[in-house]
Formats: sequence, structure tokens, C-alpha cells
Amino acid sequence: MKRLLAAILLVFAMQGAWAIGLQEAKAQGLVGEAKTGYLAAVQTPASAEVKALVSSVNAKRKAQFERTAGKTNTTVPQVANRFYELAVQKTRPGHYYQDRNGRWKKK
Repeated sequence: MKRLLAAILLVFAMQGAWAIGLQEAKAQGLVGEAKTGYLAAVQTPASAEVKALVSSVNAKRKAQFERTAGKTNTTVPQVANRFYELAVQKTRPGHYYQDRNGRWKKK
């Protein structure tokens, strides 16, 4: 479990590479943390720019989830679920996340 937590924290650290666009999109309420562990557009239809950001972030997350699952002898859904839990905890006030029923909530 410690390895899983450390690996997930690494994912957060890696997000710094695209943090400006991601944080701006979150601050504007365009994207949020989905219950799947991935990023999602809060408003639909999403602009091409938001779709590109979501796609880029999610590709990186998926790759990290797969690496973490391999290193910790868990599954990708388990890693994604734990990432979601941590992401909700770290969601800033005013930013969006999905609850377990898929409803968008503003923290």
C-alpha cells in the first residue's frame, strides 16, 4: 500500500509539466476530477482546447496508472480509484470533482 501511495503521489508531481493549462482549466470550471480517476470536461460540449487538454492529461495518467499497477501488483482500476480518492482530497475550493454517482460537485 505504501508503494501504491508513493506512486500515486508521483503522478501528482508529474502533473507540474502541464499544470498551467490544467490549473487554469480547473479554476475556470472547465474540467474536473472524474470518478474514474481521469480528468473530464465539466461543461459539454467542451471546446477543442479543453478536449485536447483532457486527452493529454488522461494519456499520461493512464500510462502512470499502468506502471503503478505493474509495480504494486494491483490493477489499473484499483490504482485509478485510489488516485481519484486522493485527487478529491486535494481538489481546491472552487474546483470540480464528480461524486461516486457521477454528479459534478464544486468544492
